[in-house]
Amino acid sequence: MSNLSGKAVEKLSKEEAVTELAALASEIAAHDVAYHQKDAPKISDAEYDLLRRRNELIEERFPKLAREDSPSKKVGAKPSSRFEKVQHAVAMLSLGNVFSDEEVSKFDESVKKFLNLSVDEPLGYVAEPKIDGLSASLRYENGKFVLGATRGDGQEGENITLNLLTVEDIPREIKNAPLVLEVRGEVYMSKADFAALNKKQEKEGGQIFANPRNAAAGSLRQLDPSITAARPLRFFAYAWGEISEPIAETQWDAIKCYAKWGFSTNPGTALCTSVAEIIAAYRKIERTRASLDYDIDGVVYKVNRLDYQDRLGFRSRTPRWATAHKFPAEQATTILEDIDIQVGRTGALTPVAKLQPVTVGGVVVSNATLHNEDEIIRKDVRIGDRVVVQRAGDVIPQVVRAIKQKRNKGARKYKFPQTCPVCDSHAVRDINPNTGKEDAVRRCTGGLICAAQAVERLKHFVSRQALDIDGLGAKQIEMFFADGLIKEPADIFTLEERERESLTPLKNRDGYGATSVRNLFAGINARRTPDLARLIFALGIRHTGETTARLLAQTFGSFKAFQEIAERAGKADQSAREELLAIDGIGGTVVDALGEFFNEQHNIEAVKRLMAEINPAEAVRIKSDSPVSGKTVVFTGKLELMTRDEAKVRASALGAKVSGSVSAKTDILIAGPGAGSKLTKAKDLGVVTLTEEEWLELIGD
Repeated sequence: MSNLSGKAVEKLSKEEAVTELAALASEIAAHDVAYHQKDAPKISDAEYDLLRRRNELIEERFPKLAREDSPSKKVGAKPSSRFEKVQHAVAMLSLGNVFSDEEVSKFDESVKKFLNLSVDEPLGYVAEPKIDGLSASLRYENGKFVLGATRGDGQEGENITLNLLTVEDIPREIKNAPLVLEVRGEVYMSKADFAALNKKQEKEGGQIFANPRNAAAGSLRQLDPSITAARPLRFFAYAWGEISEPIAETQWDAIKCYAKWGFSTNPGTALCTSVAEIIAAYRKIERTRASLDYDIDGVVYKVNRLDYQDRLGFRSRTPRWATAHKFPAEQATTILEDIDIQVGRTGALTPVAKLQPVTVGGVVVSNATLHNEDEIIRKDVRIGDRVVVQRAGDVIPQVVRAIKQKRNKGARKYKFPQTCPVCDSHAVRDINPNTGKEDAVRRCTGGLICAAQAVERLKHFVSRQALDIDGLGAKQIEMFFADGLIKEPADIFTLEERERESLTPLKNRDGYGATSVRNLFAGINARRTPDLARLIFALGIRHTGETTARLLAQTFGSFKAFQEIAERAGKADQSAREELLAIDGIGGTVVDALGEFFNEQHNIEAVKRLMAEINPAEAVRIKSDSPVSGKTVVFTGKLELMTRDEAKVRASALGAKVSGSVSAKTDILIAGPGAGSKLTKAKDLGVVTLTEEEWLELIGD
């Protein structure tokens, strides 16, 4: 669970913001895996949305602190290794969220600003119910359904073609379709079918599902398609991926085209011409929510004109031309029975509320995060209190507040531990030297002697997003660590050799046999040439998430080159720091973290031992055929042919690095009317300067 200060975002100091963004990135990534990969969410939709919303608000207030592994730059989770992987030809992204009428208006304003439209200019939108199911992509070639996939992490999903073929709503063949057409939509289960399925499962002693979304996801991701075929799944079509030729000029007409081809489209979808109309559509859909035979958790707004959608493009994880207006969360009250402490891989002590089980919106919940000790004090939450909990569709709620006027006589204040519950080392809150204030997070000082940290770091190393070693998961890591077989990453790759000399071979352990041991070592050996980005991520360097790791791998190509510059940065080599900072997307926080990691001798030695056992594959370095690939460009003055935001997005898409200031490393300055000091400096430095028209000619637009 993340360690949030509980403060209003506008009151956070810079140092507190850094801490919260790190905690949020870690927690949201874990929840993405639980939801998208394991179909077993650990928190409610409402709590998840609140975590993402807080992350967005902090980034808006402190834009320079945005992390490279920020949730705002990621989608979903890596696909499961149980299925063949499918690379999406067009990224399959998720949506941003809004929660109020005011935010809907701001969304409309941001779209118009990007497109350089006046605030009063009419702009059409399509409003559609947001189905609570599992996103899927259906690829048709010559009109025939040939491939179906889950969203996965947005770039890569799971091949579930055979399972999707069992869904009656999905046509096997469509007439007069483009040569290539990827239809995207949502697989779901109706409420009536869900109730009937659970009744059948209970009668047969099978798994009871918490809600229709979990039932649909669990049914669709079966290894045996016959199980999927026995489940009543349905499909709504509403989007597309790769397409060889346009099927319409507007979102509305594209949906009508889908209906003509035989796809089910949502009857609640509405065409709107103003913010007032889309909010009215939201209210109407919200009123009918309870009477629908399927779960929805909001309304999606999409810009209707497809040429506008193309211009607006995408952020790292969300389209600019669409957003989801979420419904308010549901609430209930229960008793806070106890508070447990969990220790994370960075040593953070996180309090977890243990709740008297309560049904909220039809689902029984019993756990919630309390973030940190300041959160407990701020909310004055006590063991034995009656508390308000909140959720919007899954299992674990958010503790909103204690009901103090109904406080039980025996309710007692919680005393946060000053020592680690795992290793008994001191647990401290660091003092920020700049502000003199305590960090929001209390951390165990045990470091490498703390089993919780060592085990969690090893779990991270073998996790799906990292080295993804078959047969070596969290349970095996815990067991092998407890037995002294694996203490650091290198030990994983020497395990087979040590096994040959062991007096207590693995095959004699409970749950193991000759075949399972052989498979385990095969899984380990299959990762002796790991993907470079995965290896960098697996090291668990703070502030270095999957996105940052991929960027570093593509920039330096080899682990040796990456480690060399990181070690130099750790020794305060200014040229190394500047080289890292010159990478578009790498900030000072990441550079500091890399330097700190490779400035620790025990880390260097551990990496050295690891590298003696593996040979990382070199990464394909960033390449592009565009004339501005790898160039550093700066835009200044008033742009007249496109907005500044659109210009930056298009430049980045062509492989250029967009900077906000002119320096000796600047390659091109694009100057519009009113260009001032940046243009003067560029001329003094001999930087190539272009007009907006010359820039468009250069990039072939």
